[in-house]
Amino acid sequence: MRLLERLSLGQRIAPNRVMFGPHVTNLGDDERRFSARHVAYYQRRARGGCGTIVAEGASVHPSDWPYERAPLAEVAGAGWSAIADACHAHGALVIASLDHAGGQGSSAYHQLPLWAPSRVPEVASREVPKWMEADDIEAVVGGFAAAAHIAASAGCDGVEINAGQHSLVRQFLSGLTNHRDDRWGTDRLTFAREVIAAVRAGAGPARVVGLRLSCDELAPWAGITPDAGTAIAAALVGDAVDYLVVGRGSIFSVEQTRPDFHQPAGCTLGLASAVAAVVAVPVFAQGSITDADQAERALGGAPGDTTGCAGVEMTRAQIADPDLVAKLRSGAPERVRPCTRCNQTCQVRDVRNPIVTCVGEPTSGRETEDPDWYAPAAPSRSVAVVGAGVAGLETARVAAARGHRVTLYERSPNLGGMAAVAGPNAPIVEWLITEVTAAGVDIRCSVLVDAEELAGAGHPGGAADDGELEGAAAGGGVSVPELLEIHDVIVQCTGGRWGVAEYAVGDGVIESGRLIDIGTFRLGQVAIPEVGNIVLFDPIGGPIAVAFAEELGARAILVTQDHIAGNELSRSGDLAPANTRLAQAGVRIMRRSLLRAVTMKTGGGDGGGLASTDLVVEIADRFSSATTMVSGAAVVDCGFRIPTSPLRGAAIAVGDCVAPRTIHESILEARRAARVL
Repeated sequence: MRLLERLSLGQRIAPNRVMFGPHVTNLGDDERRFSARHVAYYQRRARGGCGTIVAEGASVHPSDWPYERAPLAEVAGAGWSAIADACHAHGALVIASLDHAGGQGSSAYHQLPLWAPSRVPEVASREVPKWMEADDIEAVVGGFAAAAHIAASAGCDGVEINAGQHSLVRQFLSGLTNHRDDRWGTDRLTFAREVIAAVRAGAGPARVVGLRLSCDELAPWAGITPDAGTAIAAALVGDAVDYLVVGRGSIFSVEQTRPDFHQPAGCTLGLASAVAAVVAVPVFAQGSITDADQAERALGGAPGDTTGCAGVEMTRAQIADPDLVAKLRSGAPERVRPCTRCNQTCQVRDVRNPIVTCVGEPTSGRETEDPDWYAPAAPSRSVAVVGAGVAGLETARVAAARGHRVTLYERSPNLGGMAAVAGPNAPIVEWLITEVTAAGVDIRCSVLVDAEELAGAGHPGGAADDGELEGAAAGGGVSVPELLEIHDVIVQCTGGRWGVAEYAVGDGVIESGRLIDIGTFRLGQVAIPEVGNIVLFDPIGGPIAVAFAEELGARAILVTQDHIAGNELSRSGDLAPANTRLAQAGVRIMRRSLLRAVTMKTGGGDGGGLASTDLVVEIADRFSSATTMVSGAAVVDCGFRIPTSPLRGAAIAVGDCVAPRTIHESILEARRAARVL
């Protein structure tokens, strides 16, 4: 693979063409220093074979404190040195990212005005920054030089200047944010040129100097367009720059810096190729490249592919699997744990200060805390895992890897549960199935374990657990006492079920099949009417209802208690894009609303079946209590779930059968369970 070939960057040689790019981790300490967590985090990727590791961006001047645990260059020397030593031991290059967020920062921590080229309000906070005066500009340029010198003295192989997202350098380059009429505005490249020159002087001739550049701000009315970005790259990349990372995004498109699965993978490849054609240094493609085959194509490593890119940034892919490069090198690409670009736990630049991690690899970011999940077990035991959703599959995978003899029981004909049929994480399910099969796990589908225990009422009308009895007859049933006769221990991973309704359900509604659980629908056990309005009740504000509303388009009436649909999508960066997609699809949204009652319309239908509007849905404003009546063909409940009933005799319960949450918790708890077996 060309991806595994060596690459010259200035006077350094990277062992391969894969980069682990800079990103917010929240692994720093309260003094804005790099921590032992950082060291372990980057060392793990170096041990997994990554060629070039760019550390989290460090503010080059105290005027910049963009998030609480943002590193500060003037106190970063010891941390950079520790990171460099740890990664050099595995052959990786270490690059220090130099940053200043400018007007996209925050004043919450240093309680000082933001510095920016012009008085353009920050889009999210609406804060108006201070127009930088000449001595402010001189101080920041000097800060870049000093930071480069500190990084070089600490043993880093080089530095990278951030002129991409959350970047003062980009703000000077762009007509969106630079409205000046002095020399910093009449030639918007002036600030960037001076920063590059200062960084080269500070780093010295033997160190690598890289530039991360937004070449498309996705704001063509005033921002950097692809043509302009290509010209800027050609003008800035001279003898002082050794490599270029091509990105996109700006103040109005922060989410496009690391787009989620709604955007096509490799969304900047065309742009990177155009830039590579006009510069004489290695260009790294960046932008949702999480698949090794696509990365190879980005380098022209496949027949007919000639992008001109020299390297590929695969950051999220290596958060999901730190051993990505090692697995490729060993000829086992199918063993690479997939990144689904969900952004659910790896995007952590928010006020909650979460630690970076991955839904599929929860040890990412926790390298200093988590044990060796795969330490051999003594003695080996016979383990029954009941339920083959994500929690059950991961329990079986890790238990088998430790040497246990594992049998996996699933009541439906299919593995993976809800994750296999809803949301973006089906590739994780597919990977888990491949892994447990390769590990020799005995998989038994269509077997209902202790049906009497699990078949509890979960919703008005006595609706049972998701998938109860679906396909179970083929494999029969087995009781917990019977399992304990043939296994040493039982782990319950039976998931969640339809929650308890907090709205009234009228006579005949359940029998009509017009009140539908989203889980039951996604599992293919019920259908929605082919015509008529479909009311989606979403008290959570998450992706499940939003995704279904997008599919239904103009048929959907989305009922949310929040001021904006999909309120919780702000955590993954999808809030604004999701509402754009809903509007484009013609979805009707009832905001600040709660579902109060679902009843049958009296006199509906023509005697030959239900009409498409035979439900009356009562919606109440959550603040005024004013009610609105809506006619619909069906109501789909996308609300909170509850655990399935306990299996008496199970030693451990894992995941949603404890408390319905996300894939991340299911996988983490599965590992903990497998380790104590």
